[in-house]
Amino acid sequence: MPNGLVSVIIAVHNGLPHLDWQLQALAAQDYKGEFEVIVSDNGSSDGTRGYLEALTPSFPFRWVDSSGIRGAAHARNVGIDAARGDLLAVLDHDDVADPHWLSAITHAAEKFDAVGGSIELTTLNSTEVATWRRMPPPEKRFETFYLPYAQGNNFALWRTVVNKIGYYDEELIGGGEDVDYSWRIQEAGLTLGHVPDAVVAYRLRPTMHASFRQGINYGRTSCQVVRKHEHMGCPNPSCLTQIPAILATIFFLAILRNPWLPNLLSPQPRGLWAHNIGLQWGALSTRVRFLLQPKDAVGSEYSTSRQIRLSPTRNRSS
Repeated sequence: MPNGLVSVIIAVHNGLPHLDWQLQALAAQDYKGEFEVIVSDNGSSDGTRGYLEALTPSFPFRWVDSSGIRGAAHARNVGIDAARGDLLAVLDHDDVADPHWLSAITHAAEKFDAVGGSIELTTLNSTEVATWRRMPPPEKRFETFYLPYAQGNNFALWRTVVNKIGYYDEELIGGGEDVDYSWRIQEAGLTLGHVPDAVVAYRLRPTMHASFRQGINYGRTSCQVVRKHEHMGCPNPSCLTQIPAILATIFFLAILRNPWLPNLLSPQPRGLWAHNIGLQWGALSTRVRFLLQPKDAVGSEYSTSRQIRLSPTRNRSS
């Protein structure tokens, strides 16, 4: 185990009542070392702060204000600054960590610069909703066409990583910040491990509309992340080839994988279908924007090797 304090950072925005589930899960951890919990509040209006002030948890606990900039990336960056530990573990407010999660992820962190765990879908979701996303089995990493990544809701890193590569990219709102950060870690020559027994139960969006909206955000930010890492060798086909391919995929999903088709045609579960349509739509709108505007005007923030806003007070490496 790490010699010293571990800081668990939870980004939250209007997280009640789900936040309470995560805090109860942390109280039930079998970890024998010392840890603190930092709830980074990204502008909640549901009484989160008052609720937390009334709690008396069994672990050191703090609320910090991260309402200045919208998004999980900024909330996590503020949490990092508030953390006292050298090992920083990251969770989301609406999920639930397994009782062995902190022990497993801190033990694995002894061998890597950063680590990610596995995700399960059955605990927090109905039988139907659990079919709305696809996750690799626990022993498998989260792979991409470029480099693997760790899910942002089940992640740990040493503070030395922040000192070397900077903070989460606050330009990425709605998703993609975990993929970007994982890729930056590996591009810098640092190690990213995977911990099968560090399990987090993931709460999916429970409606088709919410799944669709999440897909749009993921599709949009995935294009931004790819463009940002192109100079490091990430494959980034031209918009002229990608736009027709995306349109063909939307047509295929809408016509041949529609969940209201007869079962013999193997339609997708309706929430997964909505999510995938959203992914393609988000990617399409972003690719069109990239095509119509010069690269320097669209996302010049994606073209440099240090793609993040840093204030002088937050740059610990300076």
